[in-house]
Amino acid sequence: MKVLVANLGSTSFKYRLLDMSDERQLARGGVERIGSPSSRCFVEIGTSKVEMEQSVPNHGVAVDACIQQLTNPTSGCLRDASEISAIGFKAVHGGRVSGVQIIDESVLQAMDEMNSVAPAHNPPYMAAMRQLATMAAKIPLVAAFETDFHQTIPEAWKRYAIPDALAEQLPIRKWGFHGASHRFIGWRMSQLLSNSDARVISLHLGGSSSLCAMRGGRSVATTMGMSPQTGLPHNNRVGDLDPYALPLMMEKTGLSLKDLLKVLATEGGLLGLSGGLSGDVRDLEQAAEQGNAKARLALDVFIAEIRRQLGSMLVALGGADAIVFTGGIGENSITVRRAVCDGLHDLGIALCETKNQAGGNQAGEKERRIDDAARGKAQLWIVPTNEELIVARQTVEAIRKPQAQ
Repeated sequence: MKVLVANLGSTSFKYRLLDMSDERQLARGGVERIGSPSSRCFVEIGTSKVEMEQSVPNHGVAVDACIQQLTNPTSGCLRDASEISAIGFKAVHGGRVSGVQIIDESVLQAMDEMNSVAPAHNPPYMAAMRQLATMAAKIPLVAAFETDFHQTIPEAWKRYAIPDALAEQLPIRKWGFHGASHRFIGWRMSQLLSNSDARVISLHLGGSSSLCAMRGGRSVATTMGMSPQTGLPHNNRVGDLDPYALPLMMEKTGLSLKDLLKVLATEGGLLGLSGGLSGDVRDLEQAAEQGNAKARLALDVFIAEIRRQLGSMLVALGGADAIVFTGGIGENSITVRRAVCDGLHDLGIALCETKNQAGGNQAGEKERRIDDAARGKAQLWIVPTNEELIVARQTVEAIRKPQAQ
């Protein structure tokens, strides 16, 4: 069974094709700058890499372009599109609909209801899903919602202190996101620790970031709330913000609520803290080393928030057997890992600087321990996440379920 896993952004479409008989990746690729006259299309199949530019006006055409790449008679890995058993989407927010769902109009309507909460994510996913339902009608489409993994969080950790009547009428709660990434880390760490009941804190640090406390591979607490805009500062999204700051900003700027929310979701976060310099930690680290004070501030705020939230995750679990760095920043930033762990020896967290700076283990793999076992109780790990594998597994389960009934 071959499953295509789709990961969409507002102007991008990335995918992986997996053979689920052995969970082997057959191909990866995508399209960038969708809507531009010169969109970048790329595909990697084995050691072969193909890249080209063409006009890709929307996400539906992007998926079609990718299927053409995969079925190319000379460079593809499929005879035709019928070899794809299903397309799984790493969907973000369905509000009243969560879990893993075969996509139909009721699922799309539920996603539509949450557009104002996930404006950068839901609209492009919905557009691609609707276009694919027409263009590839015979291929089942599955939405694996990121919120699903966090349904196990206790009520006291997911409720806002709003009037109960509002909570009953509206989907206002701490939903949590990055579910596929945290689920993978929980599963992988149970193997690495040989402990199915391990207390694990996953630090997914990247373009958007969140922490998740897990026991036995189940979410106990997480840092994102009702929307993907919340929690830690993201690359260009504000993160947590006192709601009473909004009317003050509206009054002083003259912006409408809609326009202000757009500013906070596109010009905030690390980008905003750095004075518009960059939302990319790599750029900020380089600028900070050269004496840029705003870049230094952006990094300091980011680290401070990670540490603050790490403390709450430790309390939720009563300690940790392992703390895991994943995502682009978590896997690659030596300085972020060092700063997060600095001075936490009394909490059983001790980083080994030599291991932290190493580029990989002796086999050249990124997955490795970086703690000083002689000084700390909690193991520290770098583990590359694999969201696509999780979505592919969930997709297979979803399309098999009707056959088993």
